Amino acid sequence: MVALKGQPDIGDQINKKIIAPLVNANRLSDFPDFNDDTKLGSGAEKKDRLTNLIAIFENPALDFSKNRADGDDILGDAYEFLMRHFATESGKSKGQFYTPAEVSRIMAQILGIKNAKTGADTTVYDPTCGSGSLILKVGDEAGTNVTLYGQEKDAATSALARMNMILHNNPTALIRQGNTLADPKFTDGEVLKAFDYVVANPPFSDKRWSTGIDPLNDKYDRFDSFGVPPTKQGDYAYLLHIVRSLKSTGKGACILPHGVLFRGNAEADIRRALVRKGYIKGIIGLPANLFYGTGIPACIVVIDKEDARARKGIFMIDASDGFTKDGPKNRLRSQDIHKIVDVFTKQIEISGFSKMVSFDLIQKNDFNLNLPRYIDSTKAEDRQDIEGHLRGGIPQVDVDALQSYWDICPSLNASLFKPCRAGYVELRVEKAVIKPSIFGNAEFASFTTAMNDHFIAWRDRNAPKLKALAQGHHPKEIIGDLSEDLLAHYTGKPLINKYDVYQHIMDYWAEVMQDDCYLIAADGWTAETYRIIETNKKGKEVDKGWTCDLVPKPLIVARYFAAEQTTLDDLRAELESVSAQIAELEEEHGGDEGAYADLDKVTKANVNARIKELKGDKDAKEEIAAFKAWVELSEKEAALKKAVKDSEAELDVLAYAKYPKLSEADIKTLVVDDKWMTTLNAAIHGELDRVIQTLTQRVRTLAERYEIPIAKLVERVANLETKVNQHLEKMGFAW
Repeated sequence: MVALKGQPDIGDQINKKIIAPLVNANRLSDFPDFNDDTKLGSGAEKKDRLTNLIAIFENPALDFSKNRADGDDILGDAYEFLMRHFATESGKSKGQFYTPAEVSRIMAQILGIKNAKTGADTTVYDPTCGSGSLILKVGDEAGTNVTLYGQEKDAATSALARMNMILHNNPTALIRQGNTLADPKFTDGEVLKAFDYVVANPPFSDKRWSTGIDPLNDKYDRFDSFGVPPTKQGDYAYLLHIVRSLKSTGKGACILPHGVLFRGNAEADIRRALVRKGYIKGIIGLPANLFYGTGIPACIVVIDKEDARARKGIFMIDASDGFTKDGPKNRLRSQDIHKIVDVFTKQIEISGFSKMVSFDLIQKNDFNLNLPRYIDSTKAEDRQDIEGHLRGGIPQVDVDALQSYWDICPSLNASLFKPCRAGYVELRVEKAVIKPSIFGNAEFASFTTAMNDHFIAWRDRNAPKLKALAQGHHPKEIIGDLSEDLLAHYTGKPLINKYDVYQHIMDYWAEVMQDDCYLIAADGWTAETYRIIETNKKGKEVDKGWTCDLVPKPLIVARYFAAEQTTLDDLRAELESVSAQIAELEEEHGGDEGAYADLDKVTKANVNARIKELKGDKDAKEEIAAFKAWVELSEKEAALKKAVKDSEAELDVLAYAKYPKLSEADIKTLVVDDKWMTTLNAAIHGELDRVIQTLTQRVRTLAERYEIPIAKLVERVANLETKVNQHLEKMGFAW
């Protein structure tokens, strides 16, 4: 393309010499036209525009080969990011080609490929691969180079998949275009090719799944052993294709709508046959509105042929409540993904979340696999106690429900509540001092101190590792090790949810720490400042000051210029106080009858002019005093504003001059200790605050709920009625 720069027929030459061979070799159905006069102009305009475009990509800063460090495929990740946003904004029309990365990560991890012996002969297949993100996640999870296969019906989307493979350093992945059910491209003669791992996110309830095939005489024997899916419900057609495409020890995972778990007739027969074969290892229910093509909830059906005969049940997870809102869609958080994977791989039973369901129980339910039949994920209702409302007193059962707190602080229960009668207690302290009573409890204080020390132990263990980071390190490995260590560190700790703690470090990584680590990987421990230049509405460049990404100015100020910052803070506080006094004065004298009523605007010039007018008027002493008070405060405010501005400028100069003097050890201390660890400490300490707030709010709710029994309410109503009648009688309305 560079050789074509400046040629008058550059657009036509790009199409013929560059684009046509790519289109033909990759069997692409559509590609941009670089000779389009309507979009690029004609003649010299087109020649200059295309020449300039090529010149942009000659810039050394856009050398994409430098953006792919081992284990950190930045360009591929950027492509994935753009595809996710394209899917989000395209809605149903195009969103179906992309599986959310979070769901792909779950599927890749629950297959167990990471712990298996893998190599180039290990095969991973996606029969409805879309843009290929799902099989890429599985391949990445393997940790070694495995062979990827994918088929996609849509020609343009299959082109996206091929491009995705190349950008993610999997150029040898085999991506074929065509209808998987009617014309599978990966076969060994007359039978389907068998793979080690198969994953898929097929179109939900495909009504045209049987187009081009005769299900009753399927030459690949996908339906003979299990049954033919309904004509207008193709979910099981894809699942059975997966089953047939797995080796005898193969493992698979497929995203399907919840209907496949409980719908009857032909689907019930297929479901029964699959369960009896022992092929279904697990079912994971996901939150609604995760996927781009639909808002309905879906599930992951996990297939495992290897242990099918020995299997005694199906492990089920209802993860429908774990997500965060992200614009119009829901998204799984890092903690949701980790919890699902942990629970599934370790087969941990958690009430309301996961359960191993025996085949006997499934058979008793006529092979209905609907998750609510086996897992009650509904939150316990906060019941109202009738006797408590009638006679007063907090039910003991509600207090006992807070046992996790009393286990840590046994004396706290007795300090907050006292018995009032059998089965009921009452608040021992005033409602206003519930929170201080909790804070003041010696056992709770010890717990707080112990949790603070617990973080310090983790910090002291990991800070040296972070300070040892060198230029060229792999940031993804850093966050992997760091987050897993933090999760393990908080495992088993009371009241604190380890996955909530884990989420804090993952959030901070995404917001700040990730960029810092990439800066260190690229440039080492350097703290370079740069000017912030913005273009205003008139097109002129404006200098907005300076900054430093790795070591922001507040860190320098806090460590080296704390006294100057304190002086500045005092000046700002004083300025704020004076401004508040001025506002109060203007409010007091600003009414229709006030001293400032005759002024168009309260300014220094207008006020001084008014003082001259009133000079010598004996009846205007108070008015003159109000004006003089305003002038005095206004002058003080102006002086303080100047002092603040001068102090800010002085502090800015001091901080800016400090950067060149920083040693590498100084920078490491500022970044690791003052920035990363301080922020994480504050975030995790917030979990302790949440624990205290939750207990405080619950105790207050119970106290207020049963504070006034019905007898007192009746008495109060009677007293009020008597008073009203007395007032009416005095007014002459007696009856």
